[in-house]
Amino acid sequence: QVQLVETGGGLVQAGGSLRLSCTASGRSISGYYMGWFRQAPGKARTFVSQVTWSDGRAYYADAVKGRFTAARDNAKNTVYLQMNSLKPEDTAVYYCAATFNGQEFWRESTYDYWGQGTQVTVSS
Repeated sequence: QVQLVETGGGLVQAGGSLRLSCTASGRSISGYYMGWFRQAPGKARTFVSQVTWSDGRAYYADAVKGRFTAARDNAKNTVYLQMNSLKPEDTAVYYCAATFNGQEFWRESTYDYWGQGTQVTVSS
């Protein structure tokens, strides 16, 4: 089992920045692919980013490309999502997730483990 805990959410004005963290515990996550998803009120959960634990390669949804950066710290078993130039439409609960399957990383169903989520609210 892998346990994931997200932190770092909060309230920020449009144009501001936040950094989310996701710390993993339990079995080794070496070789896992770590995803970030978000769910806005009344909407489905959608893909934001994925970072490969082994080499740090990252992929992004078009809506956040150029503004968000995903990274990992192997020593701390933690992945980060640096969010810059935030917009009100970025308001959502953000989740991190883990999977051994590197295919179709944009799909929720690909991921085996999920964190509890952290709220990000961007005011206009």
